Amino acid sequence: MNLPNKLTILRVILIPFFVFFLISPFFDGYGNYIALAIFIIASLTDMADGKIARKYNLVTNFGKFMDPLADKLLVCSAMICFIELEKLPAWFVIIIIGREFIISGFRLIAAENGVVIAANYWGKFKTVSQMIMIILLLIDLGGVFDILEQIFIWLSLALTVISLITYIWQNRSVLSMQD
Repeated sequence: MNLPNKLTILRVILIPFFVFFLISPFFDGYGNYIALAIFIIASLTDMADGKIARKYNLVTNFGKFMDPLADKLLVCSAMICFIELEKLPAWFVIIIIGREFIISGFRLIAAENGVVIAANYWGKFKTVSQMIMIILLLIDLGGVFDILEQIFIWLSLALTVISLITYIWQNRSVLSMQD
């Protein structure tokens, strides 16, 4: 197993620890900072694994499958926790997760027909905006940062919808393959 794939597995392993520290009542105000550190480390492994895989030609089928799945698990886990912590409304998280299911299903249909749907820039912008939003919500500095949190919440939602529409439009031929 190569280094990028090990980083992806590390990201998946970090998720339960992230969730535990974020919602556990045992850490009296410090759990979110431990969760923040774990989230930042996990997010950095996302950047690192892709760069290493491309730079050293270590791209594998496992990585192509698991890397985006690990990202979705990390981000969706955080957002689901934020519902319980009353930092995000459920409808918002449902839209985000719904988009992920739609794109995953779309990619499965394409793969069955021998078509690979690569990530596009809108999807990458969406992921980055969601990670920044999560970090801001974890830091929870209040004051002027509440405005910044709201900007990134709405930006994440907008980029989620834009990236969904873009994926479907650019790959609409996949839908006709099922007729």
